[in-house]
Amino acid sequence: EVQLVESGGGLVQPGGSLRLSCAASGFTFSSYAMSWVRQAPGKGLEWVSDINSGGGSTRYEDSVKGRFTISRNNAKNTRNLQMNSLKPRDPAVYYCAKNPHPWGDYVYNYWGQGTQVTVSS
Repeated sequence: EVQLVESGGGLVQPGGSLRLSCAASGFTFSSYAMSWVRQAPGKGLEWVSDINSGGGSTRYEDSVKGRFTISRNNAKNTRNLQMNSLKPRDPAVYYCAKNPHPWGDYVYNYWGQGTQVTVSS
């Protein structure tokens, strides 16, 4: 059974940082790209970032470029999203998602339960 478990969300002041983690199990982690997708209150799902299976290729949504960094550890089946300089538009539920291919392609076949990120002074 595929499982994706996020952690690391919470409340942070504007300009602060958070590190989200996603622990994966039930599949060959190193064979698939992984993504982060967020959903703000009252809005649809928004792709944030993805990383290819080997970790050598990363992509970011324009508003988070230079502030967020995605990484993965294939030996530990984990993937992280380091979020710096958090802004008022960043609060959302952040989901860890598995892509069905080794490359990021905006298609997801499994999701985690989500972790809440709140930015407030």
